[in-house]
Amino acid sequence: MPLSENELRVLSEIEKSFYEHDSAFADRMRSETVYKHSGRNLKWASLSFVLGFVFTVALFTTSVLLGLIGFLVMLGSALVFEQNLRRMGKASWHEIKNSQGPKGSPVAKFGSKLKGKFPKTDK
Repeated sequence: MPLSENELRVLSEIEKSFYEHDSAFADRMRSETVYKHSGRNLKWASLSFVLGFVFTVALFTTSVLLGLIGFLVMLGSALVFEQNLRRMGKASWHEIKNSQGPKGSPVAKFGSKLKGKFPKTDK
């Protein structure tokens, strides 16, 4: 349902006052996207997973309790990773995957060759 002219005017005034009163925050909010935020969280979750793994492998032989703590860090990191990946959504995941390299990359060529060798059959 579209907004009425009065509602659009009020919304415009609120936005204008927001930019005037706190321009630094407004600029930050304008540049921050869900993709950037989730991508940053994915990087931190990956790093903490690796650190948890190293912690588990290094300390499991000396103390089972410390190894269990490392495992719990890995588990929590995996959950955070999964939640942020879902938040980014399927479309953004395709955008990330497609931005990794040009269409003419060896990986893309290999994938298209495989698709040609194994045609999809409908049953």
